Amino acid sequence: MAEARRDAERTRSELLAVATEVFAEDGFSGARVDEIAARTRTTKRMIYYYFGGKEGLYRAVLEEAYRGIREAERSIDVDHADPVDAIRALAELTFDHHVGHDAFIRLVAIENIHRGAFIRQIDGLRTLSQPAKSLLDEILERGRGAGVFRSDVDAVDVHLVISAYCVFQVANQYTFGHLFDVDLASPARRSHLRAVIGDVVVGWLTAPAR
Repeated sequence: MAEARRDAERTRSELLAVATEVFAEDGFSGARVDEIAARTRTTKRMIYYYFGGKEGLYRAVLEEAYRGIREAERSIDVDHADPVDAIRALAELTFDHHVGHDAFIRLVAIENIHRGAFIRQIDGLRTLSQPAKSLLDEILERGRGAGVFRSDVDAVDVHLVISAYCVFQVANQYTFGHLFDVDLASPARRSHLRAVIGDVVVGWLTAPAR
């Protein structure tokens, strides 16, 4: 029984990994269940067994993608970190995750093309994302308590600024790179841009309130 359960978990995990690549490359409309099955060690029938079909598989891929960034955020030790160090660490961690998971960026872009139609169908995704806001709330509260952070900025503001900057590095690297003759993916440039987002957020939060 235990071995069968492990096999089922491995099969499901493999399907999610391959489906992530296919949906990120071809979008929801262009992806084909037959192709996903062909690139795994399973069958189309098994995809329907585990996920109920293409839409169910796509929703599972989206949920797993968001789970990845939320789990990464939990690695920050807020309780024992200076709030300035903690917010910089969060900004840099978000940058690293986005750069290292470009499929996540493409999936988010695809879902926005569909106006969030599928993400609304995922029960519990807002609950899954709540710790991200709670983490920021805690960092900001500690920073304000220490007298180092401004009081007119909330967690959603900070999350939006960090996410927008980090998404841009991946989503627009080819167009931006061509227009301004810069390689955003080069190690030196990436290191520089990683430091910039930390500086931007810390500088913003430690500036006087309007």
